[in-house]
Amino acid sequence: MTNINDIARLAGVSVSTVSRVLNNYKYVAKEKRESVLKVIEEMNYTPNKNAIDLIRGETRTIGVILPYNNNPAFDQILNGVLNKALENDYSITVLPSNYSKAKEVEYLQKLKSKLYDGIIITSRANDWETIIPYSDYGTIVSCEYTQHNEIGCSYMDRYSSYLEAFQLLKSKGHYAVAFTTARLESNSTKQMIDAYNEIFGELRPEYHISGCHCLEDGYKAAEQFLHLIERPTAIYANGDEVAGGIYLYAKSKQLKIPADLAIIGQENQPIGIGMGISTVDHQLTNIGEQACSLVIKKSKEKVKIPYRIVERESV
Repeated sequence: MTNINDIARLAGVSVSTVSRVLNNYKYVAKEKRESVLKVIEEMNYTPNKNAIDLIRGETRTIGVILPYNNNPAFDQILNGVLNKALENDYSITVLPSNYSKAKEVEYLQKLKSKLYDGIIITSRANDWETIIPYSDYGTIVSCEYTQHNEIGCSYMDRYSSYLEAFQLLKSKGHYAVAFTTARLESNSTKQMIDAYNEIFGELRPEYHISGCHCLEDGYKAAEQFLHLIERPTAIYANGDEVAGGIYLYAKSKQLKIPADLAIIGQENQPIGIGMGISTVDHQLTNIGEQACSLVIKKSKEKVKIPYRIVERESV
């Protein structure tokens, strides 16, 4: 089997020159490059990627820890990562975690084993004390803010966005306001509860439903909210698909939007655009693009992405 030493001997160049040609380095004399490429073609040589990676000191592969797929918000982040990776000739490996702490550590171990140049964490189960030691082995970038200097992040100010969304509802005359979240134990849920308490006072437990991810969850949440004795006059959903389910249930009960029920969703997704649902757009595709750029640059910067509120007929 032909190897890099054979190519060097037949082309009459050094092994390091063959290596530079295989890695497409610019600074190789034209005649030497042509000689190496001719031998490679004649010998039908296929370079060993792992060997090249070792020589080059990088894999040009980035791992993306994703709690689950088929989720519009995480799909938007991943789309941004893929856009930027394609622009820079990087490969992406999706690492599904289902919020398993053990799975996350398993993926971080792969960074230690040099299988990836860096890892993007879209959302995490482990605490930072568990994650940070792995930053010694490659670049780790978070899609949420972290004050730790070892970790770069591409993030938005969720707390301010929640405050602004709740304030918008209050300015429209709503005081009985309910909301949905994805995970009860997440930092974003804590921020939403804190923002709610700041705008409306102490949260009534029945005005918060967690575990909402899709249209069907929104439909069920609306059914539960709207059967309360003191039913809410407005609902802030943690995604436009969830908001779409709330909208469909309200319509099935002949409620008028927004006269009987105001609705705000999140992430400016097609279903919300089609239904005319107001939304808090955290610009997640941009979050993903910037996260990927940070890994490529091996940067530990903190990049803040602005959010925007898109007001439509539903409020």
